[in-house]
Amino acid sequence: MRKYMIAMVAAAALLLSACQRQAENLVEVTGHLFVFNYRVASATYLLTLKKTGPIPDGSVIIAEFENPEGGDPLVLNQKIYPIDDKIALQSENLHCVRKDRPYSVSVRLVDKDGKVLQELKTQFRSDLDQTVLPSKPLVIGALYDKNPEVFKPDGSVDFSNTDKCPA
Repeated sequence: MRKYMIAMVAAAALLLSACQRQAENLVEVTGHLFVFNYRVASATYLLTLKKTGPIPDGSVIIAEFENPEGGDPLVLNQKIYPIDDKIALQSENLHCVRKDRPYSVSVRLVDKDGKVLQELKTQFRSDLDQTVLPSKPLVIGALYDKNPEVFKPDGSVDFSNTDKCPA
């Protein structure tokens, strides 16, 4: 009888401990960087994730990127498709990215009912200031024609960056 009771208590403890395990990670960060595209004079955040578990249909990722200009974070809602093993999240265009300054991003994986399945936090750090980019795109149109606002008819070129950024 005593052996039976010990076995029952051990089994109950095992079941209870299994109920308390932390939620399984469904995605993990595989990369994060700033993308500076000099041709179109843009800078964006790019965050890549890898699926590490099954994600329910209808789930979305909500990413909140710190705004380098200050103010409210830049929010991106992106649907997750079952076929995708890798997920790329790219922000809208940024202004005022500073070299060696940490910028934070928070990511939530949410199911179709709004239940948070997983939360992640990471930081971006650029090795360049955005001042390396011109204020205006160097090219325009589908044929990448030279932008006349940058490449003047008189032969002069204006690569200046006129972004007004907080100190």
